[in-house]
Amino acid sequence: MTHDILGYAGKRCVVMGCFSGTGEALARQLVALGAEVHGADIKPSPVGLASFTTVDLKDRDSIEAGVAAIDGEIDALFNVSGLPQTFPGEDVVTVNFVGLRHWTQTCLPRIPDGGAIVTVSSLAGMAWLTKQPLLREFMALTDFAEARAWYLANRERAGDPYTLSKEAINTWTQMSAPELMRRGIRINATMPSPIDTPMLADFAQIAGEAVLGAFAKAKGRFSTPEEQALPLILLNSDAASFISGVCLPVDAGLAGGLATGVLDIQKMIAEAGARSPA
Repeated sequence: MTHDILGYAGKRCVVMGCFSGTGEALARQLVALGAEVHGADIKPSPVGLASFTTVDLKDRDSIEAGVAAIDGEIDALFNVSGLPQTFPGEDVVTVNFVGLRHWTQTCLPRIPDGGAIVTVSSLAGMAWLTKQPLLREFMALTDFAEARAWYLANRERAGDPYTLSKEAINTWTQMSAPELMRRGIRINATMPSPIDTPMLADFAQIAGEAVLGAFAKAKGRFSTPEEQALPLILLNSDAASFISGVCLPVDAGLAGGLATGVLDIQKMIAEAGARSPA
């Protein structure tokens, strides 16, 4: 009999953001692995789940009601929800970080020793370590209205709201890891390159086809939702029992190439732009 090294059979998993894309692919795979999967999102999930709860991450009361609707312990928490920059910036930072953090903190009393948390960040947040003073200022705000007001008052300093939110996720993940490990709980994040989902059109609208094309350079294509879901499953599994505080690029080597100078982002953008139809 083959040993189940991932250990999901019978585990209670919660997926925030299971309506479509990576979250939907993740929920389907967890069900196939024998997990008891509970979902939450702003729209109903097409996956056959143990339960589904509608949650609006912009609303503190909705978040707390959503957690209360899921009975029992949570062995593995998956945070996948996110908004692109085509939404108002104050909504982007609320959903992608402030609301997601509150959702996680509200779930924490239900996560036992041996539990795990993983959040989808982005390669857009890969420079988080260079922006700590700004990020700590933003992250100190736990009140939703205050955080939204801070963003609106500091848009020029804060820059792109999507990038800010993902940099905050990475910082929060690494800051939280030591304290949570004392409780036997692991926390990690993934940083995907662009994913071939309907949201890709929103990113193209903001960044342009050439920039998106450059981020597909390492593999020659965008990743699939399944290729992003499986690393999330690995990080929350028994096989990753000694991994915590990691912000893992899932990008076919792109981040490594940029960090070492093997890849030149400006050259890649120029090449992608030259290939794009006029």
